[in-house]
Parts: sequence; structure tokens; C-alpha cells
Amino acid sequence: MRSRRIKKQVWLSTEEDYLLKLKSQVVGMNASDYIRCLIVGYEPKEKPPKEFYDNFKEIRRIGKNINQIARLASSTNKVDVLYFQKQVDMLDEFIIEIKRQYLKPEK
Repeated sequence: MRSRRIKKQVWLSTEEDYLLKLKSQVVGMNASDYIRCLIVGYEPKEKPPKEFYDNFKEIRRIGKNINQIARLASSTNKVDVLYFQKQVDMLDEFIIEIKRQYLKPEK
């Protein structure tokens, strides 16, 4: 069942309709979601380019490798586990910052 039960109908000019479609496509939302974001005070950011997602996958892969090294180091006691855990934490923080920069809408 829908959580939104109130329907609103608005009339737009051809230019306004074009702008709404264009702006909602640029941010990767449908027109309804885009309008709701604007109503609550958020300005959605443009959808990142494909390269962003490719780089993000690479960062994740590197992070998994670091984590595997840390586990191996922990079991063999031949590598500084705290150092590698710090690297994993730094990578996680970097990923969060990238998400904030590219994906999180601003108020």
C-alpha cells in the first residue's frame, strides 16, 4: 500500500516540463522523487559519471585486498596488524567522503 495518499496535479508550460524532465534525469531520479526532494529543502546532486562507479569498484577491491593482508598478518604475526587496520579504516573513510561528495544531496 502506498505511503503517499495525496495526489497533486500541477500545470506546467512546455519549457517547465522540459526543465523538470532534464533536471530529474541529470540527477538520476524520476520527476516525482525530484520534486519531493526539492519540497523538503534538498538540492539533489548530478548523477556521477560512469568513471566514478568504476573507480569506486577499484577502491573496494583494494580495500578487500588490504583486509585479507591484515587477516593473514594477524594469523602469522609477521606484519603490524594495527598498521594495516589503520589503512583499512582510512580507505573506508575515503569511500564515505566520496559518497558524500558525489551522492548525498545538500540541504
